[in-house]
Amino acid sequence: MEHVFSVTGMTCGHCERAVQQALLAVDAQAQVQIDRPANRVVVKSDSASREALAAAIAEEGYTVA
Repeated sequence: MEHVFSVTGMTCGHCERAVQQALLAVDAQAQVQIDRPANRVVVKSDSASREALAAAIAEEGYTVA
């Protein structure tokens, strides 16, 4: 299933890596695409819920809309 998030607060490559690692910690098989200028994160995951993925992003300190 594909989940699209609007994520604010990502300002650099380190931020992108932190978000990606947090999402992969929830589902190691997930495919993650991050478009920082557009504040967009797309996650393809067959096992993780939208809520779990959003919580992982938020725990890193970013705002998920």
